[in-house]
Amino acid sequence: MSELLWAFGRVSGVVSILLFTASVVLGIITRSGRPLPGLPRFSISLVHRNVALIASTFLVLHVGTLLLDTYAKLTVVDILVPFRGVFKPFWQGLGTVALDLVIAIVVTSLLRRRIGVRVATFVHWFTYAMWPVAMAHAIGNGTNGTSGWFLIIAAACTLAVIVSVMWRTSVRFLETATARARSLR
Repeated sequence: MSELLWAFGRVSGVVSILLFTASVVLGIITRSGRPLPGLPRFSISLVHRNVALIASTFLVLHVGTLLLDTYAKLTVVDILVPFRGVFKPFWQGLGTVALDLVIAIVVTSLLRRRIGVRVATFVHWFTYAMWPVAMAHAIGNGTNGTSGWFLIIAAACTLAVIVSVMWRTSVRFLETATARARSLR
């Protein structure tokens, strides 16, 4: 049973990082204010939100199965307090930091109406810290983190995020005509 939990923990971690990558890319695209061809902006926002929720679900499955796995030897404290784990404490600690950031982002997103959009948006910016920390955790702590197939996945995910940030920050795609006109002066 422990091997099954270990395998599921690995797979759910890989699926989680893929989905978080898609969510980050969609979030960047949504923030640009530009619709994609054939899709209105609100559609991208809905897909972004749903992908983020599914990614969070896979993250819970990843952490939960590894918490039950006797090989991983994780405790509840290990998954909430960074750098306390027994196995590769630094890399595991990065995963804990990423998990803590995801918890903060999800909670503030759910409480957006009660705590205010400004606070929720501020906390949501921590996604830009969570994603690379999670990727570093996957490479450093993952059983297959340095395997060729996973490094290709990590490189593709990184490229997708970099390209979307470049697209988002390019002068050509500034959000308003006024901002575009100012940047061309």
